[in-house]
Amino acid sequence: MKLTTRLDGITYRFRNITDVLAKANEPKAGDRLIGIAAQSNSERVAAKVVLSELTVEDLTENPTVPYEKDEVTRMGWDSLNQPGYQSMKNMTIGELREWFLDHRTTPDVLKRSARNFTGEVAAAVAKIMSSMDLVYAASRIQYTTQCNTEIGQPGTIASRVQPNSTTDDPEMIVLSLAEGVSFGNGDACIGINPVNDDAANTKRIADSCYEFMTRNEIPTQLVVLSHITTQMEAVRRGAPLSMIFQSIAGTQAANDDFGVSKALVEEADALIKQQGLCQGPNLLYFETGQGSEVSIGRDLGVDEMTLEARTYGFCRYFRPFMVNNVTGFIGPETIFDGKEMIRGSLEDHFMGKMLGLPMGMAPCFTNHTSISMDDQQIATMLLAMAGATYYIGIPVADDVMLAYQDTSYHDNATLREMLGRTAAPEFHRWMVSRELCDERGVLTEKAGDGSIFLK
Repeated sequence: MKLTTRLDGITYRFRNITDVLAKANEPKAGDRLIGIAAQSNSERVAAKVVLSELTVEDLTENPTVPYEKDEVTRMGWDSLNQPGYQSMKNMTIGELREWFLDHRTTPDVLKRSARNFTGEVAAAVAKIMSSMDLVYAASRIQYTTQCNTEIGQPGTIASRVQPNSTTDDPEMIVLSLAEGVSFGNGDACIGINPVNDDAANTKRIADSCYEFMTRNEIPTQLVVLSHITTQMEAVRRGAPLSMIFQSIAGTQAANDDFGVSKALVEEADALIKQQGLCQGPNLLYFETGQGSEVSIGRDLGVDEMTLEARTYGFCRYFRPFMVNNVTGFIGPETIFDGKEMIRGSLEDHFMGKMLGLPMGMAPCFTNHTSISMDDQQIATMLLAMAGATYYIGIPVADDVMLAYQDTSYHDNATLREMLGRTAAPEFHRWMVSRELCDERGVLTEKAGDGSIFLK
């Protein structure tokens, strides 16, 4: 492997692939925090040049964390399609970028290639793409998944309705839920973040939401986002959950801190298939985001974008119903400003789709950053152009429990109207039957009035 290049009379040398990947990354606070970022724009360009000339095989055979030491590395490698990998391993990263952007490479071919690559390869390609490259390439790849209903079909944008409560009050959750579905949110799922992580509370919230969902015949799926082990215990106690959720990361060390492993997710998947209120084959929901490993000191010296791509290798292994990216959620120590959040979100969306995932996006920010609502909305619109499968929906864009800003109930409706999209098919038909929207998906005067579900 050649790890040097000469630009403007200066020779740039990089220690290894991990160093090249870090230096080639667009500016990110997390990389600066641990001292691995490029020291100048010239060094960043030099790293991109070196990276573009490495091959798929170079990145695959030299993972940033050794195979024998890390479960995430093993899952990325073990889920490869070996004939597909062998057929493309001699391509350079520059050539692979051109292949993804070439209109002669059809969407079906792009989708079939998803298991040819590891996270390191996906990160390498995205690092040498412009923002428009990331939007265009991702827009050509769409995945459908099914739990109780199906999301991801062309011409749709789904949403997870997230009616959180600061006290886990089921009545307040249901009131917000009623408003959310009246705006057309919730076709991806009803998903509540509990304050108290225990099985009894998880079941109590699930019971209230399930009663509302069934009474109003809402075609969707239900999840309460407590820890995976808490959800499993709640399901054993009869909680009416449709799928299992868990946050995951790009190193085994970080996942150990999260209390999650391949074996545990396999156990949860088997449990929800046997005891969950679900019909389809895709019954897991993962949440990810750049910087989680850095924030807990489990990055192992790898840049946060590459670690995020490695996380998608973990996700891919299980064929999940939903993957939600929340780059921007942690804070300025990992994503400093709006520019970093927008770029990171576009990178993550493309990398997830490149590796075969149904990517939902939450371009978001916490209240202690310099990111603005304008930045958030710019990212949201770009990701909609790129074909994001779904968004979060929260009241007036402000989650009072998690103390962060995300896409609002009405934002999701606006995106659909601007782009000529509808909700997922079953949910869209339900909205039309309740006179909440017309056949085109445009909201009616009844939309936004949650009281119609509470009479």
